Amino acid sequence: MIRLQNIEKVYRTDTIETLALNSVTLDVAKGEFLSIMGPSGCGKSTLLNIMGLLDAPSRGMIQIADKKTDNLSDKQLAQFRNKTLGFIFQSYHLINDLQVLDNVELPLLYRDTTAKERRMLATEALEKVGLSNRIKHFPTQLSGGQRQRVAIARAIVGKPDIILADEPTGNLDSAMGNEIMDILINLNRNEGTTIVMVTHDENMAHKTHRLVRLFDGSQVQ
Repeated sequence: MIRLQNIEKVYRTDTIETLALNSVTLDVAKGEFLSIMGPSGCGKSTLLNIMGLLDAPSRGMIQIADKKTDNLSDKQLAQFRNKTLGFIFQSYHLINDLQVLDNVELPLLYRDTTAKERRMLATEALEKVGLSNRIKHFPTQLSGGQRQRVAIARAIVGKPDIILADEPTGNLDSAMGNEIMDILINLNRNEGTTIVMVTHDENMAHKTHRLVRLFDGSQVQ
């Protein structure tokens, strides 16, 4: 489902060159739940952003869902991301001025769907994360765990093949973190969604199928 070959990412300024990723080669199988761990600044989020086509590597090949992406235009990349990938962020990235249902509908605005279809799919996604009774609330009226559930609903509303989660339990206590992990595990197990998750939590990582470790931009496990 995801194939990375000899991925290198270099950030350059006028005076400094920083090697963020060094020759990372990684395959993620369809239906796999993979976790990525490593110390802060080791390249985890950079790797996730490259998998999500939010950033381009300095060198190397990316293939997502059997499609090479290096020759796609910005518009083609955006369309491909919208159809194939769902994103979950540690800080939720919800729009506080929009109700929960409207937040979840957002990815569907870029597809050829009617308002009725968007509402139906968003309601269905919120039911999957146990928030069907909160559709008219605003994000500021929700707890951290509930906001993360909304973020998961938004990620899955378009039925993506792949979910990329950057520290999805990082801002939550252990009990709520376990609830969020249970949702992700159920999505992976019951719907076959491929999930790649960056985490600092060993306990969460060991609930996934496989663990990859990074150190100073290189894969060490």
